[in-house]
Amino acid sequence: MKNTSLPFFFPLLIAILTANVALPQGYIGYVYPAGAQQGTTVQVRLGGQRLEVPTGAIVSGKGVEAKLVEYRWYLNNQEVALMREQLQILEKLAKGKESAGEKVDEATQRMMERIRERIAEWENFPANRSIVEIAIVELKVAPDADPGPREIRLVTTQGVTNPLVFHIGQFPEVARKPLKSCPKPILGNEQAAEVKRPPEEKEVKVTIPCVVNGQIAPGFVDAYRFEAKKGQRLVIKAATRELIPYIADAVPGWFQSVLTLYDANGREVAFSDSFRFDPDPVIYYEVPADGEYVLTISDALFRGREDFVYRVSIAEAPFITHIFPLGGQVGQAVSLQVKGWNTDGAQVQMPPPDAGPGIHYIRVVRNGLVSNRVPFALDTLPEVFEKEPNNQQDQAQPVSLPVIVNGRIDQPGDCDVFRVEGKAGQMLVAEVMARRLNSPLDSLLRITDANGKLLAINDDHEDPGMGQMTYHADSYIMFQLPADGIYFVHLDDTTRKGGDEYAYRLRVSEPRPDFALRVIPSGLAIRAESTAALRVYAIRKDGFAGDIQVTLKDPPEGFTNSPVTLRANQEMVSLGVKTTLKDSNGAVPLTVIGKAKIGDQEIVHEAVPAEDKMQAFLWRHLLPVGDLMARVYDPSYQPPPKRTPPQVPPEMVEAARKAIKEAGRAPFSKAQVAGRVRMLNMLYENEFLTDEFYLAKMAECAAAEE
Repeated sequence: MKNTSLPFFFPLLIAILTANVALPQGYIGYVYPAGAQQGTTVQVRLGGQRLEVPTGAIVSGKGVEAKLVEYRWYLNNQEVALMREQLQILEKLAKGKESAGEKVDEATQRMMERIRERIAEWENFPANRSIVEIAIVELKVAPDADPGPREIRLVTTQGVTNPLVFHIGQFPEVARKPLKSCPKPILGNEQAAEVKRPPEEKEVKVTIPCVVNGQIAPGFVDAYRFEAKKGQRLVIKAATRELIPYIADAVPGWFQSVLTLYDANGREVAFSDSFRFDPDPVIYYEVPADGEYVLTISDALFRGREDFVYRVSIAEAPFITHIFPLGGQVGQAVSLQVKGWNTDGAQVQMPPPDAGPGIHYIRVVRNGLVSNRVPFALDTLPEVFEKEPNNQQDQAQPVSLPVIVNGRIDQPGDCDVFRVEGKAGQMLVAEVMARRLNSPLDSLLRITDANGKLLAINDDHEDPGMGQMTYHADSYIMFQLPADGIYFVHLDDTTRKGGDEYAYRLRVSEPRPDFALRVIPSGLAIRAESTAALRVYAIRKDGFAGDIQVTLKDPPEGFTNSPVTLRANQEMVSLGVKTTLKDSNGAVPLTVIGKAKIGDQEIVHEAVPAEDKMQAFLWRHLLPVGDLMARVYDPSYQPPPKRTPPQVPPEMVEAARKAIKEAGRAPFSKAQVAGRVRMLNMLYENEFLTDEFYLAKMAECAAAEE
């Protein structure tokens, strides 16, 4: 797969190595399950690192309440040994009580169950250390919460994590039990790292409509059996890459899911490993007969891990395959054609009337069910529609600059040609927006003179603002006209494909110098009464090379900054954010803006928060997210203990001292005492140790320290 994001890799690397920036204090690599139904309360697991100690979670939008339930730090070998020793004592005590006809108290039973659970999910050599810490969060979703993608992130005592996608759904949810940490595979002995599961767990029987949730381990093929009726028009849609766009240590850089549908006889009736250029597969299936059907999902390369998370909806839900036109003029009504599955009679939800230039999203609602979202562009330039026949230069459609042409490559081999007039020395821009607007078109642009001589050509042009794209298939040309006269802009598909869905928006104009900004990280941790740095990147358009002044917009109380300038042709600048607060008591939203003088106008744009994501060990992308959040923290703060430990009696220390003397040595060195005390306190506070066991081990520490 072609990847054109390399230009951003080197500046990002240099910035990380040289800039005094605050890296996120916490990171989450997956959330499971990655969604919930309206009107339900669920517990989800967020796996990551540097999460100590989480205090809560944030879900974007309205209608979702989040509450932290439990934090499970990654256990080291010594902690596991202590827990096993404690469990043996408790099991022996319980066995003695049962033999005597006595009942084991609930507190002891609960402690044994919790210890067994933590030990069972522990992996000494995990496949990915960056996702082994677990925060369990309870989410209460309101019945009227708007369906669709949200963002979830954790707030900790020392920062705020990156966000991940979390869906609010309309159908009942089915979730498999969470995967424990997968073991690290050894080259040449990969089968030793396979996760074993009982055969009966491979297939789950469900009732449609529903959403099934799971995590794929290496070699897993998850199956779902359901009853369907003749005539049902099922849309089976997977969300995998949508949930986690980039995985740093996987090739091609994400969970590449595969859907296969079988009938009751085991015959394959449908298959999908993508939807056009989108890696997430979609199946549309008109059920031919009543009966049972089985849906399977796996990774194309049979890889897997806890962060190979999926959601698959199976329902007669509306699904938009394509629209036309792909956009419109700001403030003007658009007659939109919507094509898809189960969309007949659906109501189209357009951008609000006051929506400004940029990419927005539309969806349809049918019988109360909401479809997928598709992008829709708004611009201020005049708009026209492409008119056939215009396949050749002598049939070219005349257009006047500036203009946006809404058209289609109607059939395989089609070429649309447009005629423009220009002056010597005039700069001409021709830009296609198609792939960025969900069209499968892989455009090719050419500019010729009146004699048909080729003057400029472009196939693919990178747009760094589209951080989730790895193949930038839209074309762009900025060219200085050599003489007065007639020129022709030719647009076709590089693969010679075409059809109703191969729509485009072609801008033909003089340059419109402009810029966009990205700011990372989207979660900023600032020490009390201190300063931390954001990195702000400029995406310059149509040759703009002017200065951009960057600053905070209306900073919240306790936050200040000194404006900085992105100089001409400079790509990145650090923006220091200063606080007088000692603790922000949670996450605080920030907004960064950039100002530039372009011609006789001052242009102001908000910076889009982003995350610096690595794909497949090498490529870097600035992945846009919804919000920029800051957390001011006091590094000396220690949360109050959830369980106050008892004081060690002197006689227990004396007994431990005698035992060490009789043994001739302590069970651990003096240098190890501090670490062991921390472990014991952590385990005791989280109710993994009894008072008696804790006191005995603390007495050993006190004696060994002497």
